[in-house]
Order: sequence, then C-alpha cells, then structure tokens
Amino acid sequence: TMAEEAKNLTRALKGDSKQQGNWGEIVLERILEESGLVKGQEYDLEYATHNQEGDRIRPDAVIKLPDNKHVIVDSKVSLVAYEQLVGEEDEEKRTVLLKRHIDSVRGHVKQLSEKSYQTSVDLNSPDFVLLFIPIESAFAIASMEYPNLYSEAFEKNIIIVTPTTLLAVLKTIDSMWQNEKQKENAIEIATQAGRLYD
Repeated sequence: TMAEEAKNLTRALKGDSKQQGNWGEIVLERILEESGLVKGQEYDLEYATHNQEGDRIRPDAVIKLPDNKHVIVDSKVSLVAYEQLVGEEDEEKRTVLLKRHIDSVRGHVKQLSEKSYQTSVDLNSPDFVLLFIPIESAFAIASMEYPNLYSEAFEKNIIIVTPTTLLAVLKTIDSMWQNEKQKENAIEIATQAGRLYD
C-alpha cells in the first residue's frame, strides 16, 4: 500500500492534474476520517447539488453542523510549479517558478469563488467556502512571498486551509456535535424521568 501511495504521489507531483486532484481528495477524506466525524452522518463527499443560478455544483466535501447548517470544502492541488520550485537551485528560475506557483493558488481561489458553492439551494452554508491545500509548505511559501494571499481569498469568501488548520476546524465541529448529542441525551433523560415520576 505504501509503495502504491508513493507512486501515486510521485505521479501527482510530476504534473498529472487528474492524479493531483484525486490525491488531494484522498488526503481530504483521510483528515475527515481522522477528525472523528462520521461519513454519511456528519459529512458527505462529492455532494451534488445546484447553486442559485441553476448551475450543477459538486463540492468535494460538505460538513454538516448542528441546526441543519453546512460547511463546504473543496480541495485544490497546485503542485506543478511548486514541485519544480522545490527541486530548482538556480535563483532566477526559482523566482519565476515561485510567481507561477502563487498565480496558480490565486487562480484556484478565483475559480472556486466563481462557482458560488455557498449559494447552493439545499445547503445552509455560511458565506464562505474552505479551500483545502493538502501540502502545508505549498501554502506557506506562497503566503510568505505574497502576504495578501489569505486576505485576498477572504474578500472572495474563500478561507484557505491546510491539513493542520482543517483538522483544527473539524475537531471544533466534532466538539459541537458531541455537545449537541449530550444536549439531546439530557433532554431525553429529563423527558423519561418526568414520565417515570408521573
């Protein structure tokens, strides 16, 4: 399994955009599983719906919140320029590749913002979508060189998350679900105790 995963990752890093997308979705799914949330109950993958303009949309993940609310996550992998950047030693070429990598991330933000996932007719989502970048250092180097990246995305109602920050968000959501379940159990116990008393 490790050899197969290494081969898939190598293919993704070498610029096969279909493989990159698949790999990013696998990383996203593993983080969702790791968070304690239950697939089919507290989150769904490849959720098909329509936005208010009637366009068919299919975010990579929809995370359910208590009170029938949702958080939408879409995985975007920008590895071609990044992979070349990491292996490049010539400073002039590194500068060009770094700019290309930043432009790629900014392009993903723009693309995602144009999809208007948060206007889905059957999802009750906040005004933002989480854009998941599966490699911490790919986001770190882009945001270090282009400090406005995060705020520029935020202005387009996109919040960029990496595995670490996404896991923190998911753990918070899992905690919300635990509190909701405890509240429901407390109400049920109180109801049953009332019946028993009667």
